[in-house]
Amino acid sequence: MTRAQQIGVVIGLAIVALLTMLRAGDPGIFKLIRGVTFDEYQRLVPRTFEPMPVRVIDIDEASLQEFGQWPWPRDRLALLVNRLSDMGASAIAFDVLFSEPDRLSPRNVVRDVAGIDPSLAETLPDNDEIFARSIAEKPVVLGFGLSNEGNYRPPVKAGFAFTGESPVSAPPYLGASTPLRPQLEANAAGLGHISLNPGNPSPVVRAVPLFLTDGKQLYPNLAVEALRVAQGVSTYVLSGAPDRAGIMTSVKIGDFVVPLTAAGELWLYVSPDRAERYISARQVLAGGGASPEVAAAIDGSIVFVGTSATGLQDIRVTALGENVPGVSLHAQAVEQILSGHFLSRPDWADGLEILTIAVLGCLLVVVTTFVSPAVALICGLLITAMALVASWFSFLYAGLLFDPLAPIISGSITHFAATSFRILVIDRERREVRRAFGHYLSPSLLHRIEHNPDALRLGGDDRELTVMFVDVRSFTEISERLAPTDVVAFLNTLLDALSRHVVANEGTLDKFIGDSIMAFWNAPVDVADHESKAVRAALAMRETLAELNASDAFGFGFGPGQQVGIGIGIHTGLACVGNMGAKTRFNYSAVGDAVNVAARIESCCKEVGFDILISDSTARSVQGMALIEAGALPLKGKSNRTQILAVVGDERVAASPDFAALEVVHRQLTQALHSHSRNSRKLVATAKLRAAQVIGGLAEFYQRISGRTDHFREVPDEVEKSAAD
Repeated sequence: MTRAQQIGVVIGLAIVALLTMLRAGDPGIFKLIRGVTFDEYQRLVPRTFEPMPVRVIDIDEASLQEFGQWPWPRDRLALLVNRLSDMGASAIAFDVLFSEPDRLSPRNVVRDVAGIDPSLAETLPDNDEIFARSIAEKPVVLGFGLSNEGNYRPPVKAGFAFTGESPVSAPPYLGASTPLRPQLEANAAGLGHISLNPGNPSPVVRAVPLFLTDGKQLYPNLAVEALRVAQGVSTYVLSGAPDRAGIMTSVKIGDFVVPLTAAGELWLYVSPDRAERYISARQVLAGGGASPEVAAAIDGSIVFVGTSATGLQDIRVTALGENVPGVSLHAQAVEQILSGHFLSRPDWADGLEILTIAVLGCLLVVVTTFVSPAVALICGLLITAMALVASWFSFLYAGLLFDPLAPIISGSITHFAATSFRILVIDRERREVRRAFGHYLSPSLLHRIEHNPDALRLGGDDRELTVMFVDVRSFTEISERLAPTDVVAFLNTLLDALSRHVVANEGTLDKFIGDSIMAFWNAPVDVADHESKAVRAALAMRETLAELNASDAFGFGFGPGQQVGIGIGIHTGLACVGNMGAKTRFNYSAVGDAVNVAARIESCCKEVGFDILISDSTARSVQGMALIEAGALPLKGKSNRTQILAVVGDERVAASPDFAALEVVHRQLTQALHSHSRNSRKLVATAKLRAAQVIGGLAEFYQRISGRTDHFREVPDEVEKSAAD
């Protein structure tokens, strides 16, 4: 791991830790995003509306037109209760506050009229008393609201039993409530709060608090109180989390078990608003009595009385984005309980999401730092898809609510930060390497260096290299014929065409020395079969030069005998490769005996009369190519002679019948030269004839061979040892 990568990992992990702590704090923006996500789930698959024994008696516009503006006198509400009770309603729950005396009561009206004897008012009926008598002994549940003033606490009509720790010590939500009329409070079978989302600034009602607490007592809401009264149950059985005071998990209401959040809320799984859910109050209060259809709908049903009239401002927004009367949400809560279709967010969901952010964030940091950006992006997309799929299927098949966006957003931030650091720092180093070596190395070698920086050990490294020197023949004569600018153009054309074959065969271009090229293989990274790749590069240079000469690419207009020629020398041996030069300016190069031997072999091309010569150490690793012995030559600076071979062609040439015939003649020739046989001249002529059928360049080689008989004498032991080295 490089230092830049280490820094990148540290920075990435710090970002992951920060995001993990941010999620643990669960700021408001996270809650908002989570709520919107769960809303979208419900919009995709809302709860199916099923006919349930739950109805809303709607004080709608038609009812107000029929009986006048709201609030109605309570004797009319008493009539409503009596008729609903007579029709067999199992519970009658009012989503209405009765905190003030009925101002339309005759007794109260007379009292407010000046000049009338107050004692007369006492003889007139009181609507509150009429209403109180009507609800007595009936399954009526009244609602109370929350208030910012006073310290009123309504009486609790039900008992509470607990399994596990008691949730009464939960954080207080109920500060104060609006008081009920005493006679109504006493005669009601149940009392429940009508608040749908207290303390929540969002207009969307996603969860309904079934129980509120002031730290001493629990208070049920209107929906569960209506369900309790309808079943004739006297006690709520609340389950708390083991060893965790104040945490609710579920409540048993008669025959129904309802999952709760830790704060005692029920996640609303709403269905689209349907007309079948509502019955107009006008139909119940009709002079001739309710129709048989209305009576049948109310019989055995839990009835909620509320208003949908526009001016009464009791319109709420559901998770489906619908504007509905608040009373319908109480009805939907009971429908959901009766149907058994629940949504729940386990108390360990937050911990799981926090852990997911930490684990996936660390994974993304590692992947982004050590793998290519494309792979890191694919991993990020897979993580996003997995989070979405897991969250969706948990909702669809188990009704569990897990937030996919917090891990996705945190992962995206982590991925962006790590990728940005990589682009600014880590990839900048790779770009510097690419710029430094792009003109000298093949793309495959560059890729390996970029992804394995340890393979590039600069500063001097002993390695086995295959070294190549290329030199232009008769360059002095050519330069004398040309202007200086034309000489530069000639060299650029030639060296560019030849050097491409070095790069194409995974070689490293060391330098251009005037009209010469120095290249080597097996550095800065290991190159498999580097000897053969060097020889193939030399053969490709031969073909390219022939094409350039044939097309007069240099614009010389020379005759056939004046074409440009090159000499190539190749040797394999130990050399030191690394940065050479000063601290402020250096070159990546190779030095050593192997470099010197390759240069000397190239200079022998003139003497031998052939364009590609390799040492015996290179030839031993070149399998199947067309090679012929060129003798053991004394090289400048070397005490022993070096065995040299001429490269006639590749494996295709070596497999040809013509080369097989040439090999036989050449072997006979070398044996004759070893033994000073007089038959050597005849064999030279025969070899020329055979060589012409293989490659034209061997004519000069055999013409000069008769003058190099010393090179083919029996090689002394020390020469053989030198060749083996």
